[in-house]
Formats: sequence, C-alpha cells, structure tokens
Amino acid sequence: MITVETPHGPAQVQLDEPDGAPRGLLVLGHGAGGGIEAPDLLGARSAARDAGLAVARVLQPYRVANRKAPPPAAHLDAAWAAVLAALTERFPDTPQVHGGRSSGARVACRGAATLGPVAVLALAFPLLAPARRDGTRPDRGPEIDAVTVPVLAVSGERDRFGIPEPTATREVVVLAGDHSLKARGPVAAAVGPWLERVLARATV
Repeated sequence: MITVETPHGPAQVQLDEPDGAPRGLLVLGHGAGGGIEAPDLLGARSAARDAGLAVARVLQPYRVANRKAPPPAAHLDAAWAAVLAALTERFPDTPQVHGGRSSGARVACRGAATLGPVAVLALAFPLLAPARRDGTRPDRGPEIDAVTVPVLAVSGERDRFGIPEPTATREVVVLAGDHSLKARGPVAAAVGPWLERVLARATV
C-alpha cells in the first residue's frame, strides 16, 4: 500500500503492476461508504491485469481516517487529483484510464476534463441522488455527460439510482444485479474488451 499526501489528509493506493512495462494504468476510486475491495472494482482490476495494465485502487482520505460519510465533492476531487499527480510521476508517458464505482465514478467523471485520461470507466454511476425530504432526486447526469473521452458505464439492471443512456462516446453494459454490482466475473468480461479498444486508440 502506498500513502500519498493530499490537501485533505493521506490517501492510500493499492498498486498492482505487471511484470514488464505496463500498457496503461487503470486508476479506480471506491463508493461513498465502501472501500477498494468492492466486487466490481476487483472485477475491473482482474480485466486490466489480464490486459497488461497496472492498476491503482485509491482509498480516499476520509476512509483512511475510518470515516463513513464522504466530505464535499471538492475535497474528494482535490485528493483524487493529488493521487493522480503522484501516479503520473511513477508512470510517465503511460496512458491512463480513470474510473471507479458510484461516488468514485462521479469523481473520475468530474476530473476527466483536466486530469488527462484516455477513457473513463463508470461502474454503478448514480444518475439520481437519494430522494430529498420533498421527494426530489437531483440529477447527476451532467457529470457523466460532460466527459468527452470514451466512457464505459456498467450498471446493474435493478440499480435504484438509475442507468446512464448510451451516446456516441459512451458504451453502456447492463448486468444482472443492483447498485452493488456484485457480479465480479461479468464486470471483468465487460471491461476487458473495452480496455483493449481504448488502449488501441490511445497508442495509434
């Protein structure tokens, strides 16, 4: 486990590296109250390792401090950017794919315009927030819609937070299950071929 200092405390990074030079780097963030051992994150890690990528699973500072409730989005984004700066120093000139599950997918989408990934992997992206007291559910669609690089969105068919729609740059895979996306094998099967395609385009 690698520790990276961020503006909001230390983050931790679980890094898996191939035997030789990596073809790319997949960086993954966790869900709001979860950690880096979530089944869908492990499925994505498996697919990336099979494709010859290094994989970095990032534990945000608030989870390192054993807090469940996430801080404001700006704090998450700043910590994410600090970790990516450290990883870029470690893997210079290596194509990066950024992603995560749920809250981590939102962080990756928000940072895509400035942090330079060649693609974004959005696992269980929560299109709709939990209902407020007045019954409204804020729409988070603009966060994923703003991403201009290729996106793979993988969601469970019963995800109560909604499922993104496909677009010209966004592939959507819907699997059996709910927001937890516990089907590690099917996630890996969806992610592997997509990684091959985006890396092929990035290295042309």
